[in-house]
Amino acid sequence: MPDEPSSAINTAYSGTTRKTSSERLFGDLLSFAGVTINGDNEYDIKVHNPKFYNRVIGKGNLGLGETYMAGWWDCERIDVFIERVLNAKLQDQVGKSKWLSLRLLMAKFINLQSSARAFQTRQQHYDIGNNLFRNMLDPSLTYSCGYWNNAANLAQAQYEKLDLICQKLKLAPGMKVLDIGCGWGGLSAFAARHYGVSVVGITISEEQLAHAQATYNDLDVEFRFMDYRDMNESFDRIMSVGMLEHVGHKNLKAYMNMIDRCLVNGGLALIHSIIDTDSGYCGDPWINKYIFVNGFLPSASQVTKAAEPKLVLEDVHNFGPDYDKTLIAWHDNFVENYPKIKENYDETFYRMWRYYLLCSAGSFRARHIQLMQFVFSKGRRQVYWSPR
Repeated sequence: MPDEPSSAINTAYSGTTRKTSSERLFGDLLSFAGVTINGDNEYDIKVHNPKFYNRVIGKGNLGLGETYMAGWWDCERIDVFIERVLNAKLQDQVGKSKWLSLRLLMAKFINLQSSARAFQTRQQHYDIGNNLFRNMLDPSLTYSCGYWNNAANLAQAQYEKLDLICQKLKLAPGMKVLDIGCGWGGLSAFAARHYGVSVVGITISEEQLAHAQATYNDLDVEFRFMDYRDMNESFDRIMSVGMLEHVGHKNLKAYMNMIDRCLVNGGLALIHSIIDTDSGYCGDPWINKYIFVNGFLPSASQVTKAAEPKLVLEDVHNFGPDYDKTLIAWHDNFVENYPKIKENYDETFYRMWRYYLLCSAGSFRARHIQLMQFVFSKGRRQVYWSPR
């Protein structure tokens, strides 16, 4: 856990005007983004602890997140601050440490998303309490980007997204559908209820599984506690929403091979995933440590390369800016409803979770990361027309 703030240091620091070399360096870097330390703009940061500068200069994004969790700095609009930092490409100037170089090498040569490691994400994130997500997400508990094309609020955006997925897959009554990483079951239930299909949803989260089984037991949906690597059945359609981010670059080919193995000839598969603009091997170090352990955002080329040569890419749809709106809606719900759940979480968690949501929003707004839906086919002969 990050260091706890020292009130004595914070009080002493607030009254001094002498700047250290690290403070001057960091201030000069932020000036390229139009951000001023202790300035008056909503995106300016207020530093409370002088140790902040050395930590961020040495650890980059990891240090920035950890010092916020510790209360060493604040900002009225973290999302705008991050957007400005990313647009100015300051991340290329700080945090080039041996620790991060080691992390990159580990991600390149070690399978950080092996079967055993996959359960770490479940324990750290998805199983931290369904009540948290009930108070943050829309009523369907859809934990992925909404589609705001014709939506005025979060619930409508998620409904439109679920329906768009079903339309792109061209679902029809009687089809058998696989939902990989089904979450709390919202998409599986939507497809069964509105399109008359039979769905198998798989997850490795016990909390999600319990909710889905209890909530949708009246529909033609079967929820299983299962890792995707163990699936070996045939399906007319396959959907994967918010799952690819947990697969890892060393497992992308195996993931696509599983889809090919389970998809009938003539079938369609849709993958909905956050996409990095660069092809790399590991994700943001702070996100990986505190939010999604061993997470990895693939690039579009890594996704399509992994699908070769068995699956045919039919359609790619990028609506990344919609994730900005979705994350801000989640953040507002979280802050508004936090008094209902605060007895289960401490102040460090509150700051961590706000930072996660707002940093992510700023990253999508800066187009640093994207949200894409890929549609693949197997043995399809006719032209594919995709709805929007």
